[in-house]
Amino acid sequence: MADVAPFRAIRYARPRAGVTAPPYDVLTPEARDAYRAADPHNVVHLTLNDSEGEAGRLFRAWLDEGVLVRDDDPAVWALSQDYVGPDGIARRRDGLVASLRVEPYDTSTVLPHERTHAGPKESRLRLLRAARAQLEPIFLLYDGEPAVAVPEREPDLVAEGTRLWRESGHGIAEAFADRQLLIADGHHRYETAVAYAAEQGTPESARMMVVLVSTSDPGLEIFATHRLFRGHDEALPPISLGDSASPTAAVERMSRLAYDEAHAVGYRQGVTFPVVGHAGELDVELVDRLVGHDGLGYTADLGEAVTQVDAGEFDGAFLLRATRIEDVFERARRGEVMPQKTTYFFPKLTSGLLFHPV
Repeated sequence: MADVAPFRAIRYARPRAGVTAPPYDVLTPEARDAYRAADPHNVVHLTLNDSEGEAGRLFRAWLDEGVLVRDDDPAVWALSQDYVGPDGIARRRDGLVASLRVEPYDTSTVLPHERTHAGPKESRLRLLRAARAQLEPIFLLYDGEPAVAVPEREPDLVAEGTRLWRESGHGIAEAFADRQLLIADGHHRYETAVAYAAEQGTPESARMMVVLVSTSDPGLEIFATHRLFRGHDEALPPISLGDSASPTAAVERMSRLAYDEAHAVGYRQGVTFPVVGHAGELDVELVDRLVGHDGLGYTADLGEAVTQVDAGEFDGAFLLRATRIEDVFERARRGEVMPQKTTYFFPKLTSGLLFHPV
């Protein structure tokens, strides 16, 4: 049973775009420095501080100074994000910000779908110990109709295309009691939260801030992440056997094929190759089988993938379709972990709107 509840959020006393940023794990060092320079209270001073201990000290200082304030009453927050996807289409994705009690994966309440690495979890655990707060939400999916509708009134918080409405959360626990939740983004932070809860052993330490989005939400999209590789001459046929179709045309043709077997478009030196996998295999699993997952490059931009190969930065590319949400859920329910960057959810969540004390 998923234990979802309202929480007493900590937030900026003067919310503004200058204090928000994308999640810590998508920011380059240059972008981090730009956000730091934008405002002395930008959230990256907490999420990407060179010292986790200093980040914790800053968080508590901002609370003491009134830069951050804590709500008097628990609440959940309806969330809406307006965005233009990598495909150029404008959409709106709606969700719910709430508090979740974390559990080990073996309870099957929260399901992972990607591998994690020790380094990021060690850093996030040090930050969690120092701040004693969840500084960014993770992104979870659930099947069924949305549990909360976006209100028609003016939002309570607005920043960078994200709008939030404070709601009482009445009936939220019952709405999620029988749901399975799939991690879309935030595997490292979820596993860190589970470790922190085991370490601290308190009810408060076992909770984290999450954004819950229904798989039936019309604005929810997974976008493709193309793979670039070096070497692996055996992965594609000789150039002389390639197809004259352009990468764009080849990918468009592939997108119309059924998902009952894996497909990819191989690209090398101006030539495309249709690649067909096994029945029941995902496109990303096909590539994983052909070239593995070490030393790959990744991009969601088809043009960028082609440009990098043409420039000699990579020897070739596999151009893919987006993985379907239902396939991700099915693999996760079977306990299978998929290759890195199987999914690309866009847009990323905005950090700096709400914080969750633990």
